[in-house]
Amino acid sequence: MADVLALVEARLRTGLGEPDARAAVTFLGTDRVEVLRFTDGDVVRYATLGMSAQPMTDPTAALADPVKGPRAELLLSVRGGLADTDKVLRPLAVLAASPQVEGLVVAPGASLDVGEPLWPGAPFTSVLVAEPGGLVEDLDLDAPMEPVRFLPLLPMTPNEAAWKRVHGAAALQERWLNSGTDLRDPLRRSVPLD
Repeated sequence: MADVLALVEARLRTGLGEPDARAAVTFLGTDRVEVLRFTDGDVVRYATLGMSAQPMTDPTAALADPVKGPRAELLLSVRGGLADTDKVLRPLAVLAASPQVEGLVVAPGASLDVGEPLWPGAPFTSVLVAEPGGLVEDLDLDAPMEPVRFLPLLPMTPNEAAWKRVHGAAALQERWLNSGTDLRDPLRRSVPLD
């Protein structure tokens, strides 16, 4: 486990540079999850470290395989200085612990909800899990372990999350694209959904 996390942290540093802050959160009955902060100009990126220590297991499986199964870490990018986004550390750690706590398999297209604003005053309580491969390349591990995927998170307003449940992730992403939505704006309003 420690070896996997060391490789993951090295991949994060290769893709995002040196972290300028880190915090750790431990939930009862789970492994420790760290959140690393990387600053790149006016963009602040938060990356989880710890979610990939164990493979995610299908909640319907009779036994959890300790080696096989998808592995991932979460990435969130926001514009710095507009909101107190550093308070997103705990909600991100909660999302990263959800495979261990709730038996979720986090994959692109999924919605994850924390039930409260992602940071003080945030219009978002949930995120859409986007496709990996943009900021940080997948990290291949020795077989039979699956690669670690670095999944970007796109904050959603409650209206966007409800609309996504009906129309799907691709339709919401297309709506964002057609409206020129700045998904890194920590104070943005909901995209028009009529």
